[in-house]
Amino acid sequence: MSVHSKATKVTTHTLQEMKRANEPITMLTAYDYSLARLVDAAGVDVILVGDSASNVMAGQVTTVPMTLDHMIYHAQCVQRAVDRALIVVDMPFGTYQGNSRQALESAIRIMKEAEGHAVKLEGGSEIVESVERILTAGIPVMGHLGLTPQSIYKFGTYTVRAKEDEEAEKLIEDAKLLEEAGCFAIVLEKIPKELAQRVQSELSIPVIGIGAGPHCDGQVLVLHDLLGITMDFSPRFLRRYLNLAEEIDGAIRSYCEDVRSGDFPNESESYTS
Repeated sequence: MSVHSKATKVTTHTLQEMKRANEPITMLTAYDYSLARLVDAAGVDVILVGDSASNVMAGQVTTVPMTLDHMIYHAQCVQRAVDRALIVVDMPFGTYQGNSRQALESAIRIMKEAEGHAVKLEGGSEIVESVERILTAGIPVMGHLGLTPQSIYKFGTYTVRAKEDEEAEKLIEDAKLLEEAGCFAIVLEKIPKELAQRVQSELSIPVIGIGAGPHCDGQVLVLHDLLGITMDFSPRFLRRYLNLAEEIDGAIRSYCEDVRSGDFPNESESYTS
């Protein structure tokens, strides 16, 4: 039996119970009111207001350009739509690295202005001081290890991370460090499935995977990728459940054709005096 119902508000405690009960956690991104409302109504457990909005909403090549104001705006839109899911908001590049006081101030703004439920930070030992500082204010923190898109200029590539022993051992150490610091969950992105399974088994907090294989406590995808709205991104881990790009293109072309032919609006779509 499920440890929670689709009507019950999801909290960080709910996710902990789900891990203990071996109940998979579902997580998707959302950045606006309309889609967030649909995602929440469908029963997704966690909605990530991701800095991937930089790519899918703003057309940027990386997530680096996202600002705190951008993230707060998107989170505000999502918060208005959600009744059940736990809302986690990405802290953007430059708002927490190397400055724990700035990290706390940034997290407080997200919680107060956007009414998010938790924040997510990328990195391990390098940012643990910021994690601890944020937690002193009672703000839940989700970690993120493996491929960390905000560090793309350091890595220089989006290929699979932690394939070598040294990097894999550091990832395990970082995961344990984040758990000890007080993170309520960790996202593992684009790492070997065997490594993800080891992390999942050694941690008592939920591990959410994206390109980390089937042995995580839950999975997350970018909504626009899942729906087939963005079609120029096709990593191995992505399963497209729709091809909305094609559907939308067809609908818009039909609309243009109907307007140009005089078929739209017709008599039944017009008002009379």
